Amino acid sequence: MPYFYYLLGAVGLLLPGLGYAETESATPVTQQLDLTHHWAGYFSLVVMVIAYIAAMFEDVTELRKSKPMLLASALIWFAIVFAYQQQGNDQLAVAAFKSNLQTYIELLLFIMVSMTYLNAMEDMKIFDALKVWLVSKHLSYRQLFWITGFMVFFLSSVVNGLTAGLLMGAVAVAVGKDSPKFVSLACINIVIATNAGGSFSPLGGISTLFVWQHGILEFFQFFKLFVPCLVNFLVPALAMHFAVPKDRPAIETEQVKLPRGAKRIIFLFAVTICLAVGFDMTLHLPAAAGMMAGLSLLQFFYFYLHKTTKLSNSKPLGLNVFSGPDVHDISSFYEKGRLDVFEKVGRLEWDTLLFFYGAMMGIGGLGYIGYLDAASHMLYGQLSPSLANILIGLSSAFVDNGTLMFAVLTMHPDIPQGQWLLLTLTLGVGGSLLAIGSAPGIGLMGQAKGQYTFSSHMKWLPAILLGYFAAIGMHFLVNADSF
Repeated sequence: MPYFYYLLGAVGLLLPGLGYAETESATPVTQQLDLTHHWAGYFSLVVMVIAYIAAMFEDVTELRKSKPMLLASALIWFAIVFAYQQQGNDQLAVAAFKSNLQTYIELLLFIMVSMTYLNAMEDMKIFDALKVWLVSKHLSYRQLFWITGFMVFFLSSVVNGLTAGLLMGAVAVAVGKDSPKFVSLACINIVIATNAGGSFSPLGGISTLFVWQHGILEFFQFFKLFVPCLVNFLVPALAMHFAVPKDRPAIETEQVKLPRGAKRIIFLFAVTICLAVGFDMTLHLPAAAGMMAGLSLLQFFYFYLHKTTKLSNSKPLGLNVFSGPDVHDISSFYEKGRLDVFEKVGRLEWDTLLFFYGAMMGIGGLGYIGYLDAASHMLYGQLSPSLANILIGLSSAFVDNGTLMFAVLTMHPDIPQGQWLLLTLTLGVGGSLLAIGSAPGIGLMGQAKGQYTFSSHMKWLPAILLGYFAAIGMHFLVNADSF
């Protein structure tokens, strides 16, 4: 099935001999060159392949995935600009680089604010409180299987998939300490539910955010995928339900008291999301502009907490921020910098963010050279768009879905709204096919080490694959008017 591998060429594995253009000219270029047969094109292709292979083997080499990608993107654009200088005009290439850079910056700012709020909520013990609340209900294994699945399905539509998955994974590990079978099944269910829930919202993942950011789909159009995504989650969950133990776990509960301001930070995060949507839909500004406005609200709220707590600290009587010795707890709280926004920014997953810079700029470079136009013609010209999108979704079990989505967006295929929704669906849920196909799966393998494994996930591949195609069928059924 050669077209499957052409898709993987979104990160470099593209056949180079698909475009024919004479690049040697005696006069300065005034339009984009086709460099697919130029040394710069071959060089860029090889560099991107090597960088992506190095990134895929990060766990083996212990070389952070951002390093080869950053170097590759720099080398690719150096080759492109140098080739254009040889033709007497590098302004076109420089303008293309700046265009790709603007796209990345908008993505970076959006994710930066979102993750900063999540770090703030983590420091306020909001996620710990949710975990303890779930554990304290003394539910059966089957009840917890469904509750954690549904909760992470909806939570991942607004919260980073890895964070949502690890939160529910912590619940599964806590209640299943005496039942490895439950932990394994619950983690598989959580991975599937997380990826499905993140696919019907533009805030749920990198790939959906890309589509929204590029103006391909409007904010509320993504919710047409709610029913297909729900089907994708329910089909394998129903298959696994009968394998989940029926008994009720015995659990020791603990108490978590939320610090002062915790609930208001949740409210500010909701306001920030509304600002991002509002800026995009009413002012036609990038969603990142609304997110940055929301970041300023968090900064001012931290300033307020800092000033008012200092005043209260001088009068410890009557202050009830934490249980226990108020003054000492408050001092410890601020000594750790929990009211410092920049401390939260510093804790972002910068390796991943820089990896996406390298991937986006590198893929953008390959697109500017001409390879992605060739791949687009191969995929969407010789195959039907539906088959192409389904194959792309299957490949997301091996290749990062955000990288693939950006590659397709760079190909700019002329397909209807229904096909863009299909692509968003398949790329989002395709990562559930393998444990290593998505960040939640990789994270849970580390969290539930020895209980949730690659092989335990593989055992349920037929059910997950059935859910994948059931979701596609449901999309064609309920969104037929979009095609």
